Amino acid sequence: MNRIAEFFKASWEEFTQHVTWPTFKELQANTTLVLIGSLIFALVVGLMDLAFENGLNLFYRSF
Repeated sequence: MNRIAEFFKASWEEFTQHVTWPTFKELQANTTLVLIGSLIFALVVGLMDLAFENGLNLFYRSF
């Protein structure tokens, strides 16, 4: 039981004393970057889906 208590004490000390947290501006910049990247990725996947759907429809109608 003592080892578990030591683990949590060391973890809490590491968490509160040694971790460097990003500033609010850094968080905003990273969030914006992730949002823009996600939107671009969704747009590319949507365009690919549309292209495959139309291409397969043309292919199936040819028979």
